[in-house]
Amino acid sequence: MDRGPAGGRSVDLELMRTPPPKERADAARNRAKVLEAAAELFARHGVESVSMDAVAAAAGVGKGTLFRRFGDKAGLAVALLDERERELQDAILCGPAPLGPGQDGTSVPPPERLHAFADAYLDYVLEHLPLVRMSETASPGARYRIGAYGFWHRHVTILLDQIVPDGDALAHALLAVLGGEHLTAMVENVGAERARAAVHALFDAATAGAQSQ
Repeated sequence: MDRGPAGGRSVDLELMRTPPPKERADAARNRAKVLEAAAELFARHGVESVSMDAVAAAAGVGKGTLFRRFGDKAGLAVALLDERERELQDAILCGPAPLGPGQDGTSVPPPERLHAFADAYLDYVLEHLPLVRMSETASPGARYRIGAYGFWHRHVTILLDQIVPDGDALAHALLAVLGGEHLTAMVENVGAERARAAVHALFDAATAGAQSQ
């Protein structure tokens, strides 16, 4: 749990974390089979090349069951990303510093936590870039309707509010560069390492003026 000046605001952040699915045991088994099959097919053939029919066949479930459960391939992508998002959210809420608040009661400077968040979020997105891009672009504004975006935005806002005015708006601006479609274009044009360096430069520049005052 966050400590220091923003500690009281971590409660609402915890409430925004991605919840685990609640389902019957047989439904959970089918879900696990589908996600395992989808992950294997996507890794082998690429997200764009795999059809929902192929996922259903590999998982041994009916196509109707698959579509009722996940809707479409974008919904399947969201489900595959849920567990990884929960891991990152847990690390932010109660993991070791600087990504998390640490366990020794020592307050971590907000700029350090912002830098660590950018790095960890980039690790997550770049590892799953095709899935992230699909989940965020399935329909207009899809990225902002995904519950996880609200969590990332609230976390960044809490940190920014401690060092700059109008952290809410600045958090949206910084998160914009971490969108799947934007990062796909950056990686294709300048490579992953230069994209990472550019993102860090933006996050650091956003708080540099306030730190120097």
